[in-house]
Amino acid sequence: MSEERRDLYWIASAKRDLMTFPEDVIDIVGQALLDAQYGDKHPKAKPMQSFGGAGVLEIVDDYDGDTYRAVYTVRLRTGVYVLHAFQKKSTRGVKTTQRDKELIKARLRQAEEEDARRVTVEQSA
Repeated sequence: MSEERRDLYWIASAKRDLMTFPEDVIDIVGQALLDAQYGDKHPKAKPMQSFGGAGVLEIVDDYDGDTYRAVYTVRLRTGVYVLHAFQKKSTRGVKTTQRDKELIKARLRQAEEEDARRVTVEQSA
């Protein structure tokens, strides 16, 4: 565990969406994000398939028969970026829908742009 806590950034509606989850799920996601800020990985966090490597992770939690997911990246320089939070609606399989994958990819690009801006600002300060 690192002594230094990285900043946490929310992309688009990720925080607002997370806050609609049941309180128990919010607590687990919050702890997982705090762990990520300190360089650790929560037991419920796992690398997200199709994003190459362990830089994009998802937290999956089941509550009262429903499945909730939060997706974040730790691979950017200025902090941990929360990309997406959603309730899995599909009754078939455990795979993330193509729509959600596309949204995560778009938000990852947005996070990369924000990170690059923050790095530029830090370097010029």
